[in-house]
Amino acid sequence: MMHFEDLDGAMIMKKNRQRFSPEFKLEAAQLVADQGYSVREAAEAMSVGKSTMDKWVRQLKKERGGQSFEGLPMTPDQLKICDLERKIRRIEMEKEILKKATALLMSDSMNNLR
Repeated sequence: MMHFEDLDGAMIMKKNRQRFSPEFKLEAAQLVADQGYSVREAAEAMSVGKSTMDKWVRQLKKERGGQSFEGLPMTPDQLKICDLERKIRRIEMEKEILKKATALLMSDSMNNLR
């Protein structure tokens, strides 16, 4: 646990949350989904909480069914979809900027002709 002081100088305890890679989550969830482990057995084998393991298994099943899941995806296909969606958003933003810049340049060009 980490300790912080608030504005009044009182000590605040903050838990350090452990972060797991999408690959680790996928491997752990596959124990239940593909290899016949119970959620409890898989959680113990991977040293994570039962509720955490249950969440990862539900996420894996949703992603395999083509549904998106809040949070970071874990399957390779969903990771790729997320990356492509991010790239599309960036390209759309760049396109809007270019449209506005073109309109501004055209407006300046027309004003110089008068």
